[in-house]
Amino acid sequence: MIETVKIGNVEIPKTAALAPMAGVADRAYRLMCKKYGAAYMVSEMVSAKGICYSDKKTASLCTVTEPERPIAVQLFGSEPDFMAEAVKIVLEYKPDIIDINMGCPVPKVVNTGAGSALMKDVKLAAEITAAAVKAAGNTPVTVKHRAGWHYPEPNAVEMAKAVEAAGAAAVTVHGRSRDQYYSGTASLDVIAAVKKAVKIPVIGNGDVTDLESCLNMYEKTGCDLVMIGRGSYGNPFVFDEINSYFSGKEYTPPTVEEKMRVMLEHIRLILQLSEKSEELAVHEARKHAAWYMNGYYGSAKFRGRCYTLSSYAEAESLAAEFAELQRSRAVESNI
Repeated sequence: MIETVKIGNVEIPKTAALAPMAGVADRAYRLMCKKYGAAYMVSEMVSAKGICYSDKKTASLCTVTEPERPIAVQLFGSEPDFMAEAVKIVLEYKPDIIDINMGCPVPKVVNTGAGSALMKDVKLAAEITAAAVKAAGNTPVTVKHRAGWHYPEPNAVEMAKAVEAAGAAAVTVHGRSRDQYYSGTASLDVIAAVKKAVKIPVIGNGDVTDLESCLNMYEKTGCDLVMIGRGSYGNPFVFDEINSYFSGKEYTPPTVEEKMRVMLEHIRLILQLSEKSEELAVHEARKHAAWYMNGYYGSAKFRGRCYTLSSYAEAESLAAEFAELQRSRAVESNI
């Protein structure tokens, strides 16, 4: 039987969760990962100030659908009052959890004092957390932050203790500093140090791409849950691999034909959920199509062609051609 972790009143299987990824983990992406077993997921980050000013696009990001549960809506901002007001508005969408982004490294977020900029102002981070917790009532509030602002000077323990004292129900720690962005290696030692320092659940994030790296994070950090981000690109199957292990079931990796079938299913879901024209929706699907082809013979050329797709029919044709190339290559290898 799979163990569970509780964040406030929300019970989550102790397998693997899907990380919030702006511009990537939209509803179609989340639903694909959920289908293959993602235990928990977090929305793309939403501006607290944008919600307060009734930004239409921002509000659409807050919508929660039943198949995605348990799910958190993630907010970012640098002002406690705006954060509290945004939480009250988001509660109308009935998320299971409210998550606060204190880890995003991109300049347009950091330059507003939000995201990982809050690693430099732990006092303000705690005030924002406390304001969100008060506004959220019985809905748990969690915080996602990085190892620190500068490498190799982590202050993740200080940060985690401060937001815990402010009422956070859990913390997610990405084991890189802000100035590392996504380069180098995520520090498991930092995540382990946070786990030892706080009593609330700790979610570990960074460099998990398969079952082996997932188990390694659990073992080396003692974290309560593992979160997968870029390791899920074109690979919702990673959640099935991890779930199979914890369920005691045998896992069979997908064939190239299955990957192409799932890729097309993913694109159809993007088209179904999008309010844009087919051409614009397929434009958004291009990167996802390319990711499903990673790691195969001739994939570089095909990934390039993915970025020219303008219709679903073209995606179907490209997927069939790619699968045929892999079959032909396998036959040649066996001669």
